This record gives sequence, C-alpha cells and structure tokens, in this order.
Amino acid sequence: MTVRQYQKKEALLKVSNVSLRYDCLVLRDISFEIDDIIREGVTQGQIVSLIGRSGIGKTCLFRILAGLIKPTTGTVLIDHDQHPVRAGDVGVVYQNYILFNHRTIYDNLRISLERSQTPPGGSIDAVIKEYAAEFSLTEHLKKYPQQLSGGQRQRVSIIQQVLNGNRFVLLDEPFSGLDAIMVDKVKQLLVKIANMHEDNTFVIVSHNIDHSLAISDSAFIIAKEEGKEGAVVKESINLIDMGFAWDPDVIRQQEFIDFCASIKDKI
Repeated sequence: MTVRQYQKKEALLKVSNVSLRYDCLVLRDISFEIDDIIREGVTQGQIVSLIGRSGIGKTCLFRILAGLIKPTTGTVLIDHDQHPVRAGDVGVVYQNYILFNHRTIYDNLRISLERSQTPPGGSIDAVIKEYAAEFSLTEHLKKYPQQLSGGQRQRVSIIQQVLNGNRFVLLDEPFSGLDAIMVDKVKQLLVKIANMHEDNTFVIVSHNIDHSLAISDSAFIIAKEEGKEGAVVKESINLIDMGFAWDPDVIRQQEFIDFCASIKDKI
C-alpha cells in the first residue's frame, strides 16, 4: 500500500455532541470532523463515508447534516467560516433521485444552473452540454427522467447538486440497487466530481462497506454500544494513513478486503 503525502487544514464540517431523541434515544453524542485535505500539485476534494447497519439511525444523521431537522442536542458547523448548517447549505442526493418528472433532463439541469449562487462560467447551454458530454448524458438531454435508467437518473441528480453550486453533497446509499458495472461507474463519477474543486466534499451514508471505503479518504463507523441506548461513532478511520486512499484498484487488494471484513464485525 502506498501512503501519499498530504496535509489537513481547517475543518470543513464539524459535528459536535449531536444527539437525537424521539420516543427513544436514536443518536448519542455523535462527534466527528471533516478537514480540508491539501496535496501538493493535486486538486483534492474530500470523500467521507458514514458506515452503519440499516435502521441504526444513519438517515436521521443524514437529515441533521443536511440541516433538514435539528438535533436534540449538539451542533453541526459547516464551511470555512464554520456557521451552523441550514437547509439548502448541503446538496442532497436521495435514493429515489428527486427530479422534475414533467421536465426534460436539459430543463432539470437548467433550473439548477439558474438557481446557483455561484454558476460556472459560460452560457447555460454551453455548461449543460459540457457536463452532459463529460458524464455520458448528451443523447439523453431531451428525454424525461422516467425514460432514464436508475444509474442515469443518479448521474443527473449528482450533477444537479454540482451545478447548484453545492460544495457539500450528501449521498444516501448511492450504490443501492445498481449492478456491478454501474457501481464502478458511480464510484468513478464521485471521485471525478469530488476532485473538480478543492472544497468539494462528498459524504456517503451507506451500509455498503467495500465500495464506500474504496473511494473514501476517511470514514466513521456508526453503531450501538452493547447495553447502551443510541448509536455513536464507534470508530474513526483514516484511510490515507492506512495506504488505502486514492487507489482505483484498492478494492481488489487482499489487505483492503481483509480490512473491510473486519469492519463488518464492528457494525
């Protein structure tokens, strides 16, 4: 495994002592930090995984990170100025890929661009065609969402968030329901977009250990402690220092396979 040189700068996302209670305690004192990673000569965005079993509270944490619900206690601070997260600060890609079904793919992307506070340079038409060509969607721009495959709709949803100007994007189970070939394409897409800008930060919320960790630079294991109520961050993983990060072939390497197997016992 190759350990690459890097530095960590200021926090881009800081979660401190977040708890959530409904009828029972769902999350307990969740704390973790996503830092700005700097590599000389490389535009390096961040990809972070939150790993946990189904039903553990990942969706609740997902909504808290997106500013959609408030925690019972604790704070979520975001961006370089570390302000409290608000709804709309973070792009969200749900499993059902929310698109305007009565509008073409072109129009879905156009709406995202028109709403962006930091639009990419160039005309709307030119930007859309550039992104469509980059992510193999050119021939689908005149189609409607229901005419696309799940993988194609997912690509449109991810690109929407980028065109919206979102530097932070949460992805809910991005590998769910996809075949092996499409999973690999989605992984390549996420890495490509993450590294288009230094501040691009993707947070994958998933129970899929292997594929999530294969493209992440860090990860946090969300699980319950025996005899205690509420899920916690059971383990923090620095995949860079372990030599697993930024290697497109890592998922085929036995050391990584063994490591992922060990994580399954912890969740």
